[in-house]
Amino acid sequence: MKILLLGSGAREHALARALARDPQTAELVVAPGNPGTAAIATNLNIDPSVPEEVVALATQMKADLVVVGPEAPLVAGVADAVRDAGIPCFGPGAEAARLEGSKAFAKEIMTAAGVPTAEAAVCTTEAELTAALDRFGAPYVVKEDGLAAGKGVVVTDERPVALAHGRACLTRGSGRVVVEDYLDGPEASVFCVCDGATVRPLAPAQDFKRLLNDDAGPNTGGMGAYSPLSWAPADLTEQVVREVAQPVVDEMARRGTSFIGLLYCGLALTSRGLRVVEFNVRFGDPETQAVLARLTSSLPELLHAAATGRLAEVPEPTWSEQCAVDVVIAAPGYPGTVTTGGTITGIEAAEELDDVHVLHAGTGNTERGELVAVGGRVLSVVALGASLEAARERAYEAVERIDLEGAQYRTDIAQAASEGRVSSVSSVSSVGSAASADRTE
Repeated sequence: MKILLLGSGAREHALARALARDPQTAELVVAPGNPGTAAIATNLNIDPSVPEEVVALATQMKADLVVVGPEAPLVAGVADAVRDAGIPCFGPGAEAARLEGSKAFAKEIMTAAGVPTAEAAVCTTEAELTAALDRFGAPYVVKEDGLAAGKGVVVTDERPVALAHGRACLTRGSGRVVVEDYLDGPEASVFCVCDGATVRPLAPAQDFKRLLNDDAGPNTGGMGAYSPLSWAPADLTEQVVREVAQPVVDEMARRGTSFIGLLYCGLALTSRGLRVVEFNVRFGDPETQAVLARLTSSLPELLHAAATGRLAEVPEPTWSEQCAVDVVIAAPGYPGTVTTGGTITGIEAAEELDDVHVLHAGTGNTERGELVAVGGRVLSVVALGASLEAARERAYEAVERIDLEGAQYRTDIAQAASEGRVSSVSSVSSVGSAASADRTE
């Protein structure tokens, strides 16, 4: 089949890699793509958030499937436009994408569907905001209602900081801010492929949102991830489908808004049971890089079946018994003011290691053909191993072979899990604490 993939990050490079290696893929175009996707697909420079441009390209190439990577095109209605043009699309329409685009809407759906989540208050005035902060107490979890490029969430013990963030949120976007009860316990990400009725879960993963080791520093788009989760309950994916994804998909269908695409369930495995932290409506980055590295079944078949309402007809995804670890290399200054233009070398040397591949995110080529950093998160280094520790060792050996002046990366990705220090019922200080919610791309 002919496939058009939208996006330009490491998530899209991971998707492109899984799509390109499958014999069902006859042609793969990535728009706009990056230097990594250029090696395995055709890159075309269009704006993926402009529905007209996407439809024109998909029509021109006679695409059998359009796969939307980032959230912005979904919120902009790209999936609606593609489907209106008669082309199968993996990604929810704009109305369904409100599950990510509006935290208040997500809470409304979860309440209606009976999905376990943090207790929350949606505030539209400063008086409501202060009352909610008083009600829930510290640690304070304050979330901007809409998409905020990962700068929309503050988790703090300091009330003045929480209050200031809440006040700022009230002045922007929808004029609403969400205050939530803090959830203890480690977090997990479970991706669910949906066709509007049927749900197929993918292998769970855990990501690391903070910039520095031991979950210190500012929130980022994610500094690494690993899969599988040896510490999680064996029936976690079944529980997520039963208690979270299927009820949400059913509630959306009841409202006449079918959810077709990827429902990202960000979860906290708390002392009080499973709770939803957030929904996203696309593959998560960096978890995708680790999850897809372990996929052994056909990704094109799975996504096309979802896009055409035939998900119940295809087999469940299958997975390698190997563990995957993904370490993100970021540019100097990230997630603040990023220094770009640094030359990147050593990728080839890194990929000489067995079961290692390097995915491009914020990279570009100079006129002289040099590979340089052009964004915040620059590369994802992914390694497979017979154990989590083996995958970790291999990933970090590969990272050490890559050179980017001033590069930042965590050295503790998957360390706690590999040492048996993560459990599904845990204290507030757990690795991967669920409170660190949103991301900066």
